[in-house]
Amino acid sequence: MTTTTLTERYISATIRSLPPEAQGDVRAELEASIADAVEARLEQGEAPEAAERAVLTELGDPGALAAGYADRPLYLIGPRYYLMWWRLLKLLLLIVPVCVFGAVALGQVISAAPVGEVISTSILATGGAILHICFWTTLVFVILERSGSTAALTEWNVDQLPEPAQDGAGRSELIASLVFLGISVGALLWDRFRGFVQVDGQALPILDPDLWPWGIGVLLLIIVAEAVFAVVLFRAGRWSPRSAVVNTILAVAFLAWALVLLFTGELVNPDFLAHVEAAGGEGFAAGQAGAADEGGVFRILAVLLGFGVAAGVGWDIVDGWRKAARARRG
Repeated sequence: MTTTTLTERYISATIRSLPPEAQGDVRAELEASIADAVEARLEQGEAPEAAERAVLTELGDPGALAAGYADRPLYLIGPRYYLMWWRLLKLLLLIVPVCVFGAVALGQVISAAPVGEVISTSILATGGAILHICFWTTLVFVILERSGSTAALTEWNVDQLPEPAQDGAGRSELIASLVFLGISVGALLWDRFRGFVQVDGQALPILDPDLWPWGIGVLLLIIVAEAVFAVVLFRAGRWSPRSAVVNTILAVAFLAWALVLLFTGELVNPDFLAHVEAAGGEGFAAGQAGAADEGGVFRILAVLLGFGVAAGVGWDIVDGWRKAARARRG
């Protein structure tokens, strides 16, 4: 494994927001100027590591340096808080609206609202969250800027440089993918023939036995396709828009398989559900009655499971496109 120097990390952090056609020239210019500055300090007797850190610290935040190369002003009300405001705003917009949309949609689905109402309510709540994030975050920094406060400012140093991003196509990612897929196949076979649940010495499958062979066969085909994709991706050595498209298709195929069976009641073994209800006794029955307006405890659990699967698949799709975009910029 190669070691990435501070200089390489600094240059990568500087050029990543520049247009692709300008990145090569800026990289060459920075490499030359940094090397000259470090050499000058070495001739004065400084240690190599200390000289490199001093030169990079003098250059300052790579975001501000990139803005200078791109002739892009960093102004909110003034330049002092621009980078801090922009980084925080992007982080909040990446996290909060998704959480709001998911939480509102989950509540609406559990309460058995119509599909149109679920979508419209979730979109309205998400839009309101975005507006509030933009307004209040900007207002805070406007107040800080106008008041002349420096309490929130921190001096930039090279320790804040981001670590090199991984492209997700290495040997460890391949091994992890194949191991996970192998465990998934093993779990399917164990549930069918040995059983995770034993009742009176007999195996009680969790998945509906009627899924065999065709329903489970479709899932096994998806798993095999995922394994082939992981091997092909490893051999390619990096993500690309094409690999992101294939990853999206496979993820959506699995999501469709799971959700269709889950919400039609064909995924889980009815005998297993009956066993759970009987084992829960009066307490479980009371819980079913208490959740009657939402379709009972089992329906609520199905909705929660469906949202969990959808969230995992959604993250897998987004992560694939992020890696493809990062590989393309690199």
